[in-house]
Amino acid sequence: MSISSESNTSTQPILISTPSQLQACVAQLLGGEFVAVDTEFVREQTYFPQLCLIQLGDAERQYCVDALAVTDLNPLSALLDSPRLIKLFHAASQDLEIFVRLFGRCPKPLFDTQTAAAMLGLGDQLGYAGLVEKLCGVKLDKSLSRTNWARRPLSAPELAYAAADVDYLARMYPQLRQRLHDKGRLPWLEQEGQRQAVAERYQAHPEQEWKRLKGLAKLDALAQHTAAALATWRERRAMASDRPRKWILADDVLYRLAERRPQDMAQLQALTLLPPATLHKHGEALLALINQVDASAARQPLLGERLPEAEHKACFKRLSQGLREIAGRLQVPSALLANRADLERLATQGAAADIPLLSGWRAEVAGRALLAER
Repeated sequence: MSISSESNTSTQPILISTPSQLQACVAQLLGGEFVAVDTEFVREQTYFPQLCLIQLGDAERQYCVDALAVTDLNPLSALLDSPRLIKLFHAASQDLEIFVRLFGRCPKPLFDTQTAAAMLGLGDQLGYAGLVEKLCGVKLDKSLSRTNWARRPLSAPELAYAAADVDYLARMYPQLRQRLHDKGRLPWLEQEGQRQAVAERYQAHPEQEWKRLKGLAKLDALAQHTAAALATWRERRAMASDRPRKWILADDVLYRLAERRPQDMAQLQALTLLPPATLHKHGEALLALINQVDASAARQPLLGERLPEAEHKACFKRLSQGLREIAGRLQVPSALLANRADLERLATQGAAADIPLLSGWRAEVAGRALLAER
């Protein structure tokens, strides 16, 4: 069964550009059972997202809050903190980062329609437009996807385009919730919402940035510790200058520096990894950082001691096959249960691995069985 395929929003969204309008919007939405939420921001040239628009909606109306005009957004906290009001998002992480930056906490309880779709076997990390087409039979017009949301005034078509993101969230939610309930998977979604809505997940922790590095397992122990030190330095520089981390130091450059460990400016320059301006500005700091990583203290790999290579490959292959079989029986994407990095950590660390696969509903349906296979 699909939802009625009425075309786009039935009415023009209500633009909120004053504090009194925001108060009235919040009061209206507090009377419902859920509120659909989305944000528009720009981030191409900054570390922190620059919030431009907040879209809110229920089954009847949509609002676009101009975050550049309404500088005090605190009235929204009553809406986002309400324990009885379900907050609907699609692929919530970037939106949650914004709200944590605004209020220091996540909206909850939370229902992520992208996660719900994966749990129902509708697709792995299915985009919003794809889910709308599957459930509503509507092909969304994406011609305004590259809108500069920081430009004012926004046109009526741009506001309607933004509002559609919460209009269809509100339309899809009842069906997704019912289908999850029918399959006995609504508790999975509720647990996942609790896991997602932890503010610490969206706060910057420079000393933990090495965990983002996908190529770390290929490095030896000393290079891993060097890469971790470089990642921490990069994050702090990016935050201080409010510039994207890749503008400070690209991942591939970071890995090469960690592997080669230049000891002086001549060696660093000979690697031809850094633009002249970066070399001049940060070269000495990078060398000092690299030299501070003590070889004797870095014998233990950050990811734990691996099995001998042949054993590790066999273990990883066994875990991968087991994961595919479990996902197949559940008719869900295997990535919903665990990604490659999680399996690598499970193969290396076993029960000590701090991964989602070994807690909550994932542990019940897959994690414990895979741990036994290890």
